[in-house]
Amino acid sequence: MDPQVVLISGGSRGLGAAIVDALLNDGHSIATFSRKSTDFMDRCKSNYADRFVFSEVDASDTNALHAFTKSTYETFGRIDTLINNAAVAIDGVLALSRDEDISLMLDVNLKAALVLAREASRYMLLQNSGTIINIASIIAMRGFSGLSTYAATKAGMVGMTKALARELGARGICVNAIAPGYLDTEMSESLSDNQRAQIIRRTPLGRLGTANDVVPWIKFLLTPESKFVTGEVFTIDGGASV
Repeated sequence: MDPQVVLISGGSRGLGAAIVDALLNDGHSIATFSRKSTDFMDRCKSNYADRFVFSEVDASDTNALHAFTKSTYETFGRIDTLINNAAVAIDGVLALSRDEDISLMLDVNLKAALVLAREASRYMLLQNSGTIINIASIIAMRGFSGLSTYAATKAGMVGMTKALARELGARGICVNAIAPGYLDTEMSESLSDNQRAQIIRRTPLGRLGTANDVVPWIKFLLTPESKFVTGEVFTIDGGASV
C-alpha cells in the first residue's frame, strides 16, 4: 500500500493517539490537531518531522478547521484520508444539562466532522479518490443513560456517513463509520466502578475494548482491498450490542 496523507482530528490522546502512532509506523504522513499538545505530539514531531504536522486547534472554530485543512493540503500536496475522531462526552441527565454543554458536544462531535468532511472532500474531488472515516459509537444505536446529547451527535455521524457515501461514491471516495463500544481510554475514566462492571457484565467477550481493537479496522479501510465498501458502520464492541 502506498503511503497516504491522513488528516485526523483529536490525535493527541486516547484512540486518536493510537491511530496516529500506528499510521506513522506504517509510513503515512499525518496532520492532526487538538486543543492542547501532549508529550506524545512532541515525540511525533521529533521522530517524524518530515511527515507529521500538529497544531493547537479548537474543533468548535469553523474558521480554524478550514485553515488547518487548507494548510494540510498545502504542506503535503494532497489529502487522501480524513478521520473524524475528535469528541467530547459530558455526562448528565438531559433535564439538568446546560445549554453550553449541549452546544459544545454538537460543535465538536458533529459540526466539526461535517465541516472537516466538507473541506477535505473538496480536495478529494479534485483527486477523484479519498477515504473518510467517522468515529461514531454504539451509544448512537443502543443509548446510555446520561449521554443523550452525545448519542445524538454520534447518531448524526452515522446519518452523515450514509448520505456522504451516496454523494461521493461516483468520484471514488469511500465514506464509512466505526462504532466502538466502551474503550479503556481517557473518555471512560468518568465511569464509576459499578458502571464499568455493568458494561463488562453485558459484554459477551467480558471486557472493555482497547484502542488496539479498533486500529486494525482503520488500517483496513485505508487499503485498496476496502474500496468496494462504503456507507457502512462497523461495530466493534465485544458483542455488547448483540
